[in-house]
Amino acid sequence: MSKKKKKKYPNNPKYNQKQVQEEGAVKAKKHLGQHFLKEESVAQKIAQTLSLDGYQNVLEIGPGMGVLTKHLLQRDLDLVAMDLDDESIVYLNHSFPLEHAAILKQNNRLNVVEADFLKFDLTELYGEEQFAITGNFPYNISSQIVFKMLEMRHQIPEFSGMFQKEVAKRICEGPGNKTYGILSVLVQAYYDAEYLFTVPPGVFDPPPKVDSGVLRLTRKKELTLPCDERLFFKVVKTAFNQRRKTIRNSLKTFNLSDNLKEDAIFDQRPEQLSVADFVTLTQKIANDPV
Repeated sequence: MSKKKKKKYPNNPKYNQKQVQEEGAVKAKKHLGQHFLKEESVAQKIAQTLSLDGYQNVLEIGPGMGVLTKHLLQRDLDLVAMDLDDESIVYLNHSFPLEHAAILKQNNRLNVVEADFLKFDLTELYGEEQFAITGNFPYNISSQIVFKMLEMRHQIPEFSGMFQKEVAKRICEGPGNKTYGILSVLVQAYYDAEYLFTVPPGVFDPPPKVDSGVLRLTRKKELTLPCDERLFFKVVKTAFNQRRKTIRNSLKTFNLSDNLKEDAIFDQRPEQLSVADFVTLTQKIANDPV
């Protein structure tokens, strides 16, 4: 009877640390949505998407094996590399400094943090300081990353990085398109959104089954909307939850007055409304006497 082969990376943190330190290997994990970028030219282009205008703090989400990290460190910035994967953390703390000693000699302002971005309190890192976010984002949580970014928009002047192409396009889409939705409206209410370029599957390890897209969000000068912003978020989300219906039908749960529902804006579908239209709609709802 043949002996069973031992797993290369048994579920043992101490063993993983030793293995990673000896072999310099980080295995992409499907449950974390990891696809490691291996194309240097793409990483360099992403690193250049941030203007560093008025800030020096940058948070990289999901650094993996540091392909983007090393290009970011070649700019004049303070970098936090945050990852949930313990193998990536071991690699970044041990192998990465040895492999890229020359880069770190020029800029050693790197702080490696093992944490779940979605659960981590970023004020522990930045207090009230401004910071940008970038990264090759795990596809399975990319939309959630954007929603958390919006919650901290007063501290985040810029946001860039890699998404599944479909998600990146959706964020940057304008009204009148089927892919225009909740993310499009909420992001574009506070940021100018630019779809920068498409990235094919072959530049990743392992390659995903779809193309990827890189975008950049630049915060608008006016940080507040001329309406109740909590109500604005609720109106947008409720409207797009039934996007095939007219606004009159999708917002039935708001119990609006018959007089208000006669307004022409209620004859339209959510994908037809611009950010400014949603602001106007929110104002009308807030002033409804019912």
